[in-house]
Amino acid sequence: MALLNFKKREKVTPANAQLEAFLQGYSIEVMPRTAEKVENFRDLLPEGTRVYIAHIEGTPIDEMVATAKRLSREGYPVMPHFPARIIKDRATLADWIARYQGEAGVDQALLLAGGVEKPHGDFHASTQLLETGEFDRAGFKRLHVAGHPEGNRDIDPDGSRRNVDDALRWKQKFSETTDAQMALATQFAFDAKPIIKWADALREAGITLPIHIGIAGPAKLQTLIKFAIACGVGPSLKVLQKRAMDVSKLLMPYEPTEVLTELAAHKAANPDFNIEHVHFFPLGGIKANAEWAIENGGAAATPASKQG
Repeated sequence: MALLNFKKREKVTPANAQLEAFLQGYSIEVMPRTAEKVENFRDLLPEGTRVYIAHIEGTPIDEMVATAKRLSREGYPVMPHFPARIIKDRATLADWIARYQGEAGVDQALLLAGGVEKPHGDFHASTQLLETGEFDRAGFKRLHVAGHPEGNRDIDPDGSRRNVDDALRWKQKFSETTDAQMALATQFAFDAKPIIKWADALREAGITLPIHIGIAGPAKLQTLIKFAIACGVGPSLKVLQKRAMDVSKLLMPYEPTEVLTELAAHKAANPDFNIEHVHFFPLGGIKANAEWAIENGGAAATPASKQG
């Protein structure tokens, strides 16, 4: 049953030109079960919007490929997740790639370790997927890998950034050997200042991969805090906790206006800032996220062929 279909709105003139510019070419993430609730993505997302499909442990590959096929048919470039820890072996990886290509015309992917404690088979890291060469052999045009502005305790249990940063250096070197365009797609965060500091530090360290910054879409505050804790969001979680202490804001839906406005202003003042696009996690629903993006100027996406 379709729950999220709504008529396209009249074009809204956003109040913030910098934010409008920053939102151009944004991407968004769905899962097969959330995509099923959308009658027509054309009523929600601008033409050419890149749509990631999250592959959660237990989701059959058949459902993933069917969702990719449907989105591709509706005119959206599709980027499915390839979580290393749920891929049994190289033969399984090759089969998934072939199915996505053959049935849905997919030529881009997000490679990540995946939030599974015990690997299902031979792989435990995205670097191992890259090392197989399967994506290059298949002629994939774009490969995104994970970035963690506030670290990742699954990778660095001691709270340092040693393993995360080592992996980024490896991925930077790999990007110089592949024909595919590469970029970092990050975990979501809620405070612009740590994001800016992290992005600048990467550039200073010689890691020049473009950044697609993860941002949580509008949602209930309680929902965001739950997801943030589960996903290991770091210091910027304090932004939500501080908001939760304000009774006047506790029941109001969170919107990413403040963090994105600050990032947009920094980008306008520093055009070479290496965050190139925004990637939305629609934790409060695809419709709410799409409406917020439209109202803030994200109605005209950059054609897929021009997205960075």
